[in-house]
Amino acid sequence: MKDEGKQRRRLETGTLARVAVFTALIAVMGLPGTLNVFGNAVPITLQTMGVMLAGAILGTWRGALAVLVLYVLVAAGLPLLAGGRGGLGVFTAPSAGFLIGWLPGAALTGWLVERAGRSPSTLRLFLASVAGGMGVVYLFGIPIQALVSGASLGAAAGLTLVFVPGDLIKAALTAVVVRGVQRAYPDAVPAVHQERLRAGEER
Repeated sequence: MKDEGKQRRRLETGTLARVAVFTALIAVMGLPGTLNVFGNAVPITLQTMGVMLAGAILGTWRGALAVLVLYVLVAAGLPLLAGGRGGLGVFTAPSAGFLIGWLPGAALTGWLVERAGRSPSTLRLFLASVAGGMGVVYLFGIPIQALVSGASLGAAAGLTLVFVPGDLIKAALTAVVVRGVQRAYPDAVPAVHQERLRAGEER
């Protein structure tokens, strides 16, 4: 029983460390700032790539937890979003839907990667990143932007088209980076991590 307790504490410590690292990574990727184009109130940032990376490396619930921790810190007023934004006001801005979409986006990316097996291909990682980091984020972002800004759904969707090329590049970079990390560090494969959790291991 004592050994089981130590093992559980190691599991919890390892999980918290990984979640904290990716929360910090998403925040750091906001340092380059924001870019608003064509009058769109929703800025272009690198932070969506951090969300893709979190989901693809941490898996479903740990990836989502990393984003949730970021939400809590941002809501507390820390300027962790691109452009030094923070506070509750960011959750009512035109970009709020895209921000809210990060959590389910990371979760879906992780869920898809988990089901890609012990050695997910670069293509599978790319498609998972597109589905979660783009599809889900847009699904939340477009209607909420339309609601907050008073624009039509079609107009909001049209404004979002400017994000597509950059987000596809982010998804491709995520796939390449994650594949490299997983080759060097097998624990970075969510399916492998889950197997070790079931076996009661943690490295």
